[in-house]
Amino acid sequence: MKHLKLTHTLALLCLILFAGCSKNTPENPAVKGELVKEYPETAVITGENFDRQQLIRIALENMKNSYAPYSNFNVSAAVVMGSGKIYTGVNVENSSYGATICAERTAITHAIASGEKKILGIAIVGGMNQNVSDYCAPCGVCRQVMREFCNPKDMHVIIAKSETDYKDFTLEELLPESFGPESLN
Repeated sequence: MKHLKLTHTLALLCLILFAGCSKNTPENPAVKGELVKEYPETAVITGENFDRQQLIRIALENMKNSYAPYSNFNVSAAVVMGSGKIYTGVNVENSSYGATICAERTAITHAIASGEKKILGIAIVGGMNQNVSDYCAPCGVCRQVMREFCNPKDMHVIIAKSETDYKDFTLEELLPESFGPESLN
């Protein structure tokens, strides 16, 4: 009888504890399946004709989600994929440092996990304590990850200080003579 009473008590406790997890609240948007933020129709693009300023704006707005308690260097990225959808990512630091992941790779893995396979462009912003005062170029590992999912001649890497102050490179310019999937054929 004690075992049955304990089981009922634990079940009731679980219901109480997890009841809040299923509520559709701003604090818990994943319950509604909102993994990709909806942006205005202008966010849906094709080819090179995407709105660079909009992509930068999205990256800037997302910077507040960066987790950088050790370096205080916050980075945010917004990547536009072949479907025209935009995915965001931030740097996520870890106390073991080696487990830290860059914003660019976070955004790209977010897109890939959602079924995307082709990168058209990425906007990157970063700075100390969320203060963007200089251009924030992607590291070598991020450049190589980008290379996996694009044609380097066509993919745009935008590093920005603001919506109007930015540099636009092709990935080929940032990663010349690159190794990619076709190198294995």
